[in-house]
Amino acid sequence: MIGIMNSKELIKKHEGLRLKPYKDTEGVLTIGYGRNLEKGISAHAAEFLFEEDMLDVRSDCLKFDWFHDLPPVRQAVIENMMFNLGINRFSGFKKMIKAIEDKDWHEASVQMLSSRWADQVGNRAIELANMMNTGEWG
Repeated sequence: MIGIMNSKELIKKHEGLRLKPYKDTEGVLTIGYGRNLEKGISAHAAEFLFEEDMLDVRSDCLKFDWFHDLPPVRQAVIENMMFNLGINRFSGFKKMIKAIEDKDWHEASVQMLSSRWADQVGNRAIELANMMNTGEWG
């Protein structure tokens, strides 16, 4: 019989790996190898997860041919929106996307602000729309 190498391996064996949140037998929201999400996470863990999320955001942004040609400020606006909305909801901004394809920055910013998203995120939308319009950092 092959023995367990250390206590971490023993815990992993008993906890099992779950990559999506679930409620444990006590009803506690848990993820990974039994990580109690009610405890929260460290700043280091948050930064690690954020970097993984940004890789996904960048991959989604690159699905739009025009993204490559945008200057860094406007790329940052799109990445910010994509992070907040996800690709499916972002793709619903058809008039904004058309304005970006046409390099009509003013119209793109108008479309950003005339959305339910803008109502939901408030000042974030105002700052991003201004950056889209001017091409300058907020």
